Amino acid sequence: MSDIEKIKQLRQSTGAGFKDCNAALEESNGDIDKAIEILRIKGISKASKKMSREAKEGVIALSGNHTKTSILEVNCETDFVAKNEDFITFVKELSDINDKVNSDLEKLKKSLMKNQKTVEDNLVSMIAKIGEKITLGRTKTILHENSKNYFYMHTVVKDNLSKLAVIASIKTKEKFEKIDLFGKQLTMHIAASNPLAIKSEELDKKILLKEQELISEELKNSGKPDDIAKKISIGKLSKFKEENSLMTQQWVMEPKKKVKDVIQELTIPDIKIVDFYRIKIGD
Repeated sequence: MSDIEKIKQLRQSTGAGFKDCNAALEESNGDIDKAIEILRIKGISKASKKMSREAKEGVIALSGNHTKTSILEVNCETDFVAKNEDFITFVKELSDINDKVNSDLEKLKKSLMKNQKTVEDNLVSMIAKIGEKITLGRTKTILHENSKNYFYMHTVVKDNLSKLAVIASIKTKEKFEKIDLFGKQLTMHIAASNPLAIKSEELDKKILLKEQELISEELKNSGKPDDIAKKISIGKLSKFKEENSLMTQQWVMEPKKKVKDVIQELTIPDIKIVDFYRIKIGD
């Protein structure tokens, strides 16, 4: 086999560049297997250096069906790489595996891909090949008994990959077209309004405490009497809860109504929003 043919084979096997393949073959005295090992070691070295950089771009991958739906965030450094075909193919396969392991990141990392290498090993190879830091980010699988999941993707990169994705799970024994329409609209509403919880009583207490601190700091130097400042503080916190709880948000499609009003107008007694998840690249 000629040197050029060996380089071609090495490039096909590893995805490395011409110069790196040539150098590895020279170092291994033409032994392709040793050259692959050399490139792998160098790849790990390169990947380690890249992992100190920031990765705020990437894609959100959505997989599954209306019963069980999974979301996986895969980050990279630039939007250019987020649209790279190798990166997209890699993330699509990751997304399918993620749905099978129910968004368990540790299981995902140890899972075998089509090439019989683990996700971890393929991630290192992809970093070496593309030349950017790539990381597995947030992930979530939503599965509830007797519920149907609805999903929405915004700024689609390709197929099931986007920059923002939403899953919402609705529970009801009824089957009407208007429920499916509401479910689709609900995911679009969540994408636009970014609620923090379904109901105000479900809001994270740490978030409320932080908001209370910010309000108090804002009113500290206002010069208002303490009793007035206290009333204003209560009002501001109440408004924060209303604006960040899904049920009391203004319905994006008809702002004069709240989400709970739209649900009531469906006249389906047992309908209930049981869960949702929203994720956006860069947030």
